[in-house]
Amino acid sequence: MPIMHVYYPQGSLPGERKAALAQKLTGVLLQMEGNARTAGGLGFASVLFTEVAPSDWWVGGRNDATYVAPPGKFLVRVSIPEGYMNQAHKTEVHVAVTAAIVAVAGNPEDPKQGGSVQVIIDEVTEGNWASHGRTISLASIADTVGLPKDGERFQWVRAYFDAKARQFAAAGYPADVGGLLKDSK
Repeated sequence: MPIMHVYYPQGSLPGERKAALAQKLTGVLLQMEGNARTAGGLGFASVLFTEVAPSDWWVGGRNDATYVAPPGKFLVRVSIPEGYMNQAHKTEVHVAVTAAIVAVAGNPEDPKQGGSVQVIIDEVTEGNWASHGRTISLASIADTVGLPKDGERFQWVRAYFDAKARQFAAAGYPADVGGLLKDSK
C-alpha cells in the first residue's frame, strides 16, 4: 500500500509529462507490492503531485538552479508500511523512482542526471494505516493486493515482526503494543 507524493518545480511537468510520470511511478508502486497488478494492488497505487513555486524551493541558499543537477528539483516521499522492505528493496525503489523522473523530465543518456532527485522512504508504523475507516495490518494489505503470505517476501516480513515482538517483550511492553501483523498467522 505504498503512496508516492511528488514535489516538483512549478511548470516543469506539463500535462503529458505528468501523466507519463504517473504511469511510470504507478509501475514502481506495483513492483514494490510484489508485482501486484491486481484490482487491489491498483486500488492502493496512489501518486500525488504538488507543484512548488520557484520562490519556495531553495537549494544551497538559492532559489535558482546554481546547485541543481538536471532534470531539476524533485522530492519524492514514498510512504510504505513498516517492515515491508529490507535495504535492498528500498534501494530498488530509490533507483526506480529516480530513473522514472529522469526518463520523463530529463535525459536518461546523461549519467549526471538525477543528482537533485531526492527520494525519501517513510515507514508507517504497523497499526497506523487505515482504509475504509478501519485500521489495517500489513497482512490484510497483502491479502488485498494478492501477495502470498507463504512466499519469500512475506517470510521476511514475519521475521521482522517476530524480532520486534521479542524486543518489546524483553523490554516489558504490553503484548498489544507494536502492530497488528500477528492477526495474519
